[in-house]
Amino acid sequence: MIVLVTGARGMLGGQVVLEYQKRGAEVYGLSRQELDITNCEQTYTTIKKIKPEIVINCAAYTNVDGAEEEKEKAFLINGLGPRYLSLACRQFGSTLVHISTDYIFNGQANRPYQIYDTPCPINVYGASKLFGEAAVRETGGRFFIARTSWLFGPGGKNFIDTILSLARQKDELNVVNDQQGSPTYTVDLAGALADLAASKIYGTYHTTNNGAATWYGLAKKVVATAGLKTVVNPCGTKDFPRPAPRPAYSVMNPFPLKKVIGYNLPDWEDAVERYMKEII
Repeated sequence: MIVLVTGARGMLGGQVVLEYQKRGAEVYGLSRQELDITNCEQTYTTIKKIKPEIVINCAAYTNVDGAEEEKEKAFLINGLGPRYLSLACRQFGSTLVHISTDYIFNGQANRPYQIYDTPCPINVYGASKLFGEAAVRETGGRFFIARTSWLFGPGGKNFIDTILSLARQKDELNVVNDQQGSPTYTVDLAGALADLAASKIYGTYHTTNNGAATWYGLAKKVVATAGLKTVVNPCGTKDFPRPAPRPAYSVMNPFPLKKVIGYNLPDWEDAVERYMKEII
């Protein structure tokens, strides 16, 4: 099997490369410098040359606050790039697995979002990712759209590493307690993406670790797991104003993931403990 991974130097992309290598695939992990998905000609040429069975698109503009100022850049990378990839995959017979986000939802739900709930992003980042989803769907190729959230894992900046670093320096931390989502471990996610691709049951999926937490709850778990004495206090989003608004509730219902690949991802608490064993 030949697999191409875009954004392969990122936190998720690197893990997807490792996952497919473990499965014995011939993996082409390309960085942004090696494949700029916003370059149509380069994208077509690369897919034509490699002829991958599966393309995992981990290339993305992920600076949520930065997107408010760099709107065009966000839409180029998160929207137009996936269109080019999807068209090239259709032309050369590849299956595209495109990574999307919980931030396509507005956060006003009172229960986990289903895969066909109506998106309504409240920031530029979410809008650009929704654009990318639509671009992939309308090209008519074989695709998976895998929405995920609150990623952590080796090889990239993430909330757990930040909290661990701060907790080692300070006696007290204030962390937002009015945003709720599902922390997701890139190791677990990479395995699920590979299993999804192998299923050939194409479509949209919610792929997060099981359960929900606030940033405060996640921080408490990190501090407790590390055995630190740092006091973690809950606070409101208003206490940490940011350029981009965040959805207050973006937990996603995994159905029908288990029916398709045979399992849901493990609980987020378990995932945090496994990750922290690797880094502390």
